[in-house]
Amino acid sequence: MALSFLQGLVSSVPANLQGAEQCEFVGKWLSEHPAEEAEGAEILRSWLIKMREIKASDIDFGAPGCGGKVWMRIYGSKKPYSSLGEYSYLETAAIMMSWLSPVQRKKLFNQKSIDFSMSFLMDSVEARFRGSAYFDRGYLAVNFRRINDDIFTMESLNMPAPIVERMNLKYEKTGLVLITGITGSGKSSTLDAVIDMNNKANEGQIIIIGNPIEYVHASKRCLVRHREVGTDVSSFESGAIDTLRQDPDIIVVGEMRDARTIATVLEITDSGHKSFTTLHTSSAIDSIHRIIAEFPPEEQERIRNRLADVLSISISQKLVPTIDGKLVMVKEILSTDSSVKAAIRNQNIGEIYQMMIEGRKFGMCTMEQDLRELLRKGIITQQTAINFANNKKRMIQLLQMN
Repeated sequence: MALSFLQGLVSSVPANLQGAEQCEFVGKWLSEHPAEEAEGAEILRSWLIKMREIKASDIDFGAPGCGGKVWMRIYGSKKPYSSLGEYSYLETAAIMMSWLSPVQRKKLFNQKSIDFSMSFLMDSVEARFRGSAYFDRGYLAVNFRRINDDIFTMESLNMPAPIVERMNLKYEKTGLVLITGITGSGKSSTLDAVIDMNNKANEGQIIIIGNPIEYVHASKRCLVRHREVGTDVSSFESGAIDTLRQDPDIIVVGEMRDARTIATVLEITDSGHKSFTTLHTSSAIDSIHRIIAEFPPEEQERIRNRLADVLSISISQKLVPTIDGKLVMVKEILSTDSSVKAAIRNQNIGEIYQMMIEGRKFGMCTMEQDLRELLRKGIITQQTAINFANNKKRMIQLLQMN
């Protein structure tokens, strides 16, 4: 049964319209019926409020994949949230379209997907979300991720003091810091913590290029600029190049998605800036391989040398389940020195793992060492340590040493 605000829409949709064409019709109908559009937006708002109340990280709805249900991810587990009811493809499309602007709707229909940020006041606090709308078998599907209200500190993330110091503009003015991990591993939260630490400790300018902008940092000791891809800049690449004319001290590029963006980030860092960015890789070594492999063979030596020159820190992280049913961050940290830089230049990247094992006094550790430490503290189980290790053979060896 259609939602009350949709009854007029249901009777208006031509029977021959399906999928994206039907979705486009919904958008036009909502534009002509502002009261119904407002009701649809309020339904979505109520779902996002519920998401915050139960501390879900993500909500998904729409299209065949969801089976008419609204799904929530709570502490890593995604499942239908039955109390929100069941909905047709038309209903969920209308609920989502009610929040998108005409410009966003046009972009969605032209590109078949759109990433965006959204926010509203909840108990005098700005609640922020990252949205992604796309098509699943021709029908509109949606994901929202909740943006944390509070920023983690370096202490709460258990970042070693030597690493915190190298990421602080006060102590190291240049260099590239990579924060890597799979989707949903907390990269954005760690990046925001690093930005906030610099914002409090230094006097300068931080320019953040995001797609979309998630957490909005108020200027503290630093002047902070936020530039959103698609709204303020046309791409990560062009936004990064623009920053060189805007007097930055720190440049944050939300993600390195392709070879052109990677080359640009390496270039702006090599020009004497401190840069932070993210990458979808699961280890420090994978990150180095991935960056070099993005380029054709004839360019790889140049990229390898430039990466060796500018790379400062690489943090690879995962969120793993704890014994009490929550999540905790586990990380692998590489801090470059002359030996690491030589290994990158000479294509001896395999040697870096042993350097991380032996580099604890410099703040380095492997994923396996950090998992063992969480196990020793009684935070995770032995099976979790094995399951989430990058090198399971090495993990088992470490466990046998205890």
